[in-house]
Amino acid sequence: MKRLLFALCAALLGCAITAQAQATWGTDLEAALAKAKKEKKHVLLDFTGSDWCKECIKLKKEVFDTKEFADYAAKNLVLVEVDFPRNKKQSAEIAKSNQALKEKYKADGFPNIIILNADGKEVSRTVGNILDGPKAWLAEFEKARKK
Repeated sequence: MKRLLFALCAALLGCAITAQAQATWGTDLEAALAKAKKEKKHVLLDFTGSDWCKECIKLKKEVFDTKEFADYAAKNLVLVEVDFPRNKKQSAEIAKSNQALKEKYKADGFPNIIILNADGKEVSRTVGNILDGPKAWLAEFEKARKK
């Protein structure tokens, strides 16, 4: 009986962990492009002000933090957060790298979502949280992947 109860608890815990799956974000574009090429995926660049930009915070909460997005991203995207926080600590190296990416991609508004193919070519750009919910965003990402 104890084994059955243990197995049931373990299964429930596994389901709970899976339901709260989160997407994995990196900060290194070159590493992301190498991974995208190897795994035949696209790269999503999220230019964000994670601790001050209301639309960025909303996009993260309503789209990027969902299981639906995490599942889609795991199969199709390599994620790179290009953050410009005002209150969170950030290393000088990441801040410098993010500024260079902002200039390279002319990402002046936030949020600014750019999809690159595995060769680093821009295939899609969305400025502002103009799409409603994960389904609309996933449809947009899928359209970009087919370019």
